[in-house]
Amino acid sequence: MNQISQQRKIIDRLAVAEQLDAVLGEEAYESIRRPELVAVLKTALQDGKDEVQRRFETGGVGADVLRGNSFLIDQMVRIIYDLATTRAYRVANRTTSEQLSIVAIGGYGRGELAPYSDVDLMFVIPYKETPYCEQVIEFILYMLWDMGLKVGHSTRSVDDAIRLSKQDLTIRTAILDARWLWGDQALFAELIKRYQDDVVSGTGPKFVEAKLQERDDRHERMGDSRYVVEPNVKEGKGGLRDLQTLYWLSRYLYNVDEVDELVPLKVFTEQDVSRYRKACDFLWTVRCHIHYLTNRAEERVSFDVQKAIGGRMEYTDRPGSSGVERFMKHYFLIAKDVGDLTRVLCAVLEDQQKKRAFFKLPGSFTGLRRRAKLDGFIDDRGRIMVENENAFKEDPLKLIRIFLDAQNNDLDVHPDALRLITRDLRLINKKLRDDPEANRLFLDIMTSKKDPETALRRLNEADVFGKFVPDFGRVVAQMQYDMYHTYTVDEHTIRAIGILSRIEDGSYAEDMPNASKAISEIQ
Repeated sequence: MNQISQQRKIIDRLAVAEQLDAVLGEEAYESIRRPELVAVLKTALQDGKDEVQRRFETGGVGADVLRGNSFLIDQMVRIIYDLATTRAYRVANRTTSEQLSIVAIGGYGRGELAPYSDVDLMFVIPYKETPYCEQVIEFILYMLWDMGLKVGHSTRSVDDAIRLSKQDLTIRTAILDARWLWGDQALFAELIKRYQDDVVSGTGPKFVEAKLQERDDRHERMGDSRYVVEPNVKEGKGGLRDLQTLYWLSRYLYNVDEVDELVPLKVFTEQDVSRYRKACDFLWTVRCHIHYLTNRAEERVSFDVQKAIGGRMEYTDRPGSSGVERFMKHYFLIAKDVGDLTRVLCAVLEDQQKKRAFFKLPGSFTGLRRRAKLDGFIDDRGRIMVENENAFKEDPLKLIRIFLDAQNNDLDVHPDALRLITRDLRLINKKLRDDPEANRLFLDIMTSKKDPETALRRLNEADVFGKFVPDFGRVVAQMQYDMYHTYTVDEHTIRAIGILSRIEDGSYAEDMPNASKAISEIQ
């Protein structure tokens, strides 16, 4: 929160507290004054929100909104807690059982509070809830609700929080994001120590497996493609939830607060961290624009808002492409980067945790397997890898052949190989594009009876497809700004080839009898 400039322009906690004192006068607390107290708080809240929005819409980025809103709500919660404990329910000496710690959890706990997101709070108590704690908690919640905030809340003892987090993945993840707000700090420290010792210790691989399964289930619900033309910036494939999953896995396994702490641990490179931060900044900025444009917690980058967001983010029309198409192309390229980072992290987790492969692309190998030699490549536990880091420089044909061999041997492409491919993309030049052997390898991939759709998608994700076939490169991440296309042009093309392949192998014999019959009669 210390990165916020001129914090008191968003909210001055002492000034608001003085206004509340002026309303109450010498009285400890009078319920008849409640509407006046709420009015003071609502005014301060709205003024703070307006200031955060003003800064954002005059050149700010999404991260400024998240920090500004989190700081604003932090101060509100502290003001109301102090009002409850010093005025409404004043106790000279509270017993141990009457201690209370207010903890921010979820996105709010991470300091990532979008304009219309819920405020998630956990009230931590030492043992069972006492009448005093119950009164204070109710006072805080009713004040927040009266101010118009959407508040998710729970009241738990440390023992309850630990027990429930062992049973429920959602609660375990929420506490992973926990941040102390106000009240008894020692109680919060006890919760975090118990959480690390009793919940986190020794359970890393199971947590990784559960979170990645949760992510896969979410992708399936959302359509399992990052290239839909109206993507969901929060829950969709390549969206913010995927970035948060990477953060949760890193924090749980390595106990880091920031992603750049993964560099000395050899989990991410500095380039990976840079891509992570750029993706976060871009996606959060888009999400904040959506919230402000729709005045609600809308997460879909729908046609209704795409043009407005593109204009706000200064994507201008150029020959051959409109500003909104350029904005959405950037969006899909960012979503692709998120997928790349996921592959990198999961490969490192597999190597460092020495467990079975956590991350699998569709059709990838699913069991344990030792490293084995292939012709010019290595089968590294179900993922194809080059024999040395100069392999592509020594033989540029391998930039194509690696995908054909992966296809033929039912292998995924190793993230380290993908990094080297990205580094050596400049080797895909006119000489390679005109090479008869390179063209034969490419056509073998496209016409193979072994799932050409997945192989071509891997080629595309690695940027090899667009480099090798420049006409295809011009439609990568390109959307048609109309109501008739579900996916980007490149994704539509790859899916069409996949459908043709399945017609050819008879998978659609019942659904498409005429096409299935015709395709068997032509070469």
